[in-house]
Amino acid sequence: MIARRQPAPGDQGSYTVELAAGLPALMLLLLAGLTAVCAVVAQGRCADAAREGALIEARGGPGAKAAAGIAADGARIEVTSSVEQGTVAVVVRAPVPLLGDMLPQLTVEGRAVAAREPGALP
Repeated sequence: MIARRQPAPGDQGSYTVELAAGLPALMLLLLAGLTAVCAVVAQGRCADAAREGALIEARGGPGAKAAAGIAADGARIEVTSSVEQGTVAVVVRAPVPLLGDMLPQLTVEGRAVAAREPGALP
């Protein structure tokens, strides 16, 4: 038969107190990690959307529409064309909520520039 160890006097409940203090810190760390992963994924989607939008816009197509199909929800897309330089620039910005919806949002962005194809309409 296994004998149970009796807690020392005044030691009862220490595990509960440690758990009560450590669990919120662990949850906060988990939420911060998930937010960081979401921000990296959103930034990657913004970069991909900007690259695709710039390429399609440089060929004379609807670059903003193509970028909107790839970008994260709620993303803002800016397309600028420089006729004298012969380039098209696309900037895609997307909000990422920090630790849920209680705090302000972090904004990530992706940029891309492409040379306008010969014969494409400005």
